[in-house]
Amino acid sequence: MLAFAMPLILGNMLQTLYNAADSIIVGRFVGPEALAAVGSAYSLMTFLTSLMIGLSMGSGIVFSYLFGEGRLDRLKRALGISFSSIGLISMLITVLAIVLQDWIMEAMQVPSDVYEGLSAYLRIIFYGLPALFLYNFYAAAERAVGNSRTPLLFMAVSALMNIVLDLWFVIYLGWGIEGAAIATIASQYAAGIGIMLLSASRHRMLRFSFSDMAPEKGLFRELLSLSVLTSAQQSIMNLGILCVQGIVNGFGSGVMAAFAAGVKIDSIAYMPLQEFGNAFSTFVGQNMGAGRKDRVTKGMRTAFLLATAFGAAISLIVLIIPGPLMTIFVDPGESELLAIGSEYLRIEGSFYILIGYLFLFYGIFRALKAPMISVVLTVISLGLRVVLAYMLSRLLLGATGIWMSIPIGWAMADAAGMAFLRIIGRRR
Repeated sequence: MLAFAMPLILGNMLQTLYNAADSIIVGRFVGPEALAAVGSAYSLMTFLTSLMIGLSMGSGIVFSYLFGEGRLDRLKRALGISFSSIGLISMLITVLAIVLQDWIMEAMQVPSDVYEGLSAYLRIIFYGLPALFLYNFYAAAERAVGNSRTPLLFMAVSALMNIVLDLWFVIYLGWGIEGAAIATIASQYAAGIGIMLLSASRHRMLRFSFSDMAPEKGLFRELLSLSVLTSAQQSIMNLGILCVQGIVNGFGSGVMAAFAAGVKIDSIAYMPLQEFGNAFSTFVGQNMGAGRKDRVTKGMRTAFLLATAFGAAISLIVLIIPGPLMTIFVDPGESELLAIGSEYLRIEGSFYILIGYLFLFYGIFRALKAPMISVVLTVISLGLRVVLAYMLSRLLLGATGIWMSIPIGWAMADAAGMAFLRIIGRRR
């Protein structure tokens, strides 16, 4: 599990560097308002990207089952049907995002001093959504057949390309926040097109034809069910984060900038836990397809022990050096921003074990073809987070109340996940 999970962990950490590189360079060389704009864009883009990632991850479960069963012809059919349907949905998401940009920004309650910069950034960044579909679809296909290294390779090249182009466009050419957006989408297309060409040329089992795209009722229903529900789980999770972003925006650009930096550190910190949950989902899917339920049971015990160790180690690091971590994104002279961001990290960073367990529950229920339970857990976690963030911040604690609401939501969702797992365990 660790051998398979490590490339996923490294790859997703590199993917996080896309927006992190924008934030670091824009925050250092353009200003706090630009950092706040990129931070708000991160929450929005994470939500939109999660729709496509969720669709691909759901289909990936079907791919892993078929690969585990050795039914390679059916695997090609599943790939073709999934590619055509998810591709159409991704194009629709792109068009809607471009058309509804102004409405989206109004709904996010973007302050006036950030509005212009965020508008300029989003006007460009939305055109990179089709590239995200290509990368995540072929990454899911490669991982379903046991190859987690190829997605890592393309993400590494793309992340490095993004950093180089960020430095060139923003600092050397002086293009500001628009330059950061152009660098990002150029790098995304390099990763998406590159992995598509390599997968189709190198792996015969992943090479499908136009005839494989024709809908087949039973297989299409299974793919659609898992993909839509997984996408719903992913998007609800990030919609909740986007709602929290709206609450944060009400406290002004200073708290926005601190939150933007804190969220970047936060997402990088627990990224290993998230990707370990995704890797475990593939592990369960392949072994269920091969009829090895004994390995699934043993794997669950090992996975929860590893998540505990990972979560405790990451929490310790974040709690020891929150200030130095914040200075990666914020100028050391911005003492107020450093204090707000450090408080955020101390509160949330103490409970990474909880979100590690939650990611494992997501992976388990997705692999057991019970993605609706993952949706329920996400609603519990994010629903509580949004309600508590609003209540605690408005009535009692200010921005501190927002930070406190997050681990409470994780804990309640974990309790529900354990209850569901016992119920399914008795049945299966």
